[in-house]
Amino acid sequence: MVFTKGAIESIARCLADQKNAEKLFSLNEAWAAKGLRVLAFAYKYIDVLPDPVSIEALEKDLVFTGLAGMIDPPRPEAKAAIGECKTAGIKPVMITGDHPATALSIAKEVGIWNGKGYCVTGAELEQMSEDDLQEKVEHISVYARVSPEQKIRIVKALQSKGHSVSMTGDGVNDAPSLRAADIGVAMGINGTDVSKEAADMILLDDNFATIVKAVREGRRIYDNIRKFVKYIMTCNGAEIWTIFLAPLVGLPIPLLPIHILWINLVTDGLPGLALASEKAEEDVMRRPPSKSDESLFSGGVSFHILWVGLLMAGVTLATQQWAVTNQLAHWQTMVFTILSLSQLGHVLAIRSDKTFLYMQGIFSNRLLIGAIAITVVLQLMIIYLPFANEIFKTQPLTGKELLICIGMSAVVFHAVEMEKWIKRNLAKRSAKISLK
Repeated sequence: MVFTKGAIESIARCLADQKNAEKLFSLNEAWAAKGLRVLAFAYKYIDVLPDPVSIEALEKDLVFTGLAGMIDPPRPEAKAAIGECKTAGIKPVMITGDHPATALSIAKEVGIWNGKGYCVTGAELEQMSEDDLQEKVEHISVYARVSPEQKIRIVKALQSKGHSVSMTGDGVNDAPSLRAADIGVAMGINGTDVSKEAADMILLDDNFATIVKAVREGRRIYDNIRKFVKYIMTCNGAEIWTIFLAPLVGLPIPLLPIHILWINLVTDGLPGLALASEKAEEDVMRRPPSKSDESLFSGGVSFHILWVGLLMAGVTLATQQWAVTNQLAHWQTMVFTILSLSQLGHVLAIRSDKTFLYMQGIFSNRLLIGAIAITVVLQLMIIYLPFANEIFKTQPLTGKELLICIGMSAVVFHAVEMEKWIKRNLAKRSAKISLK
């Protein structure tokens, strides 16, 4: 007895009686439109095995048995995850071996297909030239009845248009396309060992929403790296400008080597490391992906490093000029303190490129606040403890002098917050112009 199962279009060709084929196709379409995966079944009796044994000889003149519809509903969180992808500038594309109607039904349910764009079958893809595929690939949301070779073709077509492509898969046949993609993601539970070896990442819970969470976390880490670079480079630039410009304007050398070492190790180090724990910004998944060739210094970072570094140096040198003119004996300690505290104000301001500190919440990054508090305490110890005065060549400041240092240091914080206000207004103005 021969038993055969498969897609209805394949089984229909093998049936002995073709009378009801059209009806079966209609039923198949109706079920598939409801999101069912449909399998057809057929059988026949044979007296002896053909010689030689071949699939073609066995699977012909079959008797139709029936259809079975199975549903594999998407997870509840899939639709929200796909919606988040779209707002983040990531286009989800479905590539499946299912019937086109089934694929479209599921794609519509989860939000991949909204009635616009193309749904292409493997047979249609086979007939497409490379030029046709290049022209349409960015507008295709669903691929159905595709072969493993065609998956690689789709990946390469998207890459040729300048896109970074992530591909998910679990079977042996998915391994080539996982390898060809920029980021291949294999299923950790249901995935084969071959697919896991070919992939760059393994999804331990086989949940698409986890990929979206990973994207969010990746963007947070990248943002924090940019903030760290911005902070460190700005602070180092301020020190360089202060030492370089002081003799040019007729002032004595403002800092000793031990002061610079302290600022680099403590004032820069502790808050800079705490920036790594900064939470993701509210719009992290509402902006387009960064370009693969984008520099860490793009997006105004290099300009920020320049102007804030010059501002820090300017505030420090202005205070030095005032203190030297008024013959204050503690002028060097004041310069040292202002430069240190200015950098602490700067790290608070750059926690976000767009959101003001009071809107973020001062204590929303407790690790950073703790690092700043420790740095302030250590700075005060250097100023007021006698043994520290000998090591760091500092002198105790009067209450008035300390308040002057705090007030001058706050200039940098408020200037960077003002930069955010300017950016927000420019963004609103450009948005109004684009709407017009």
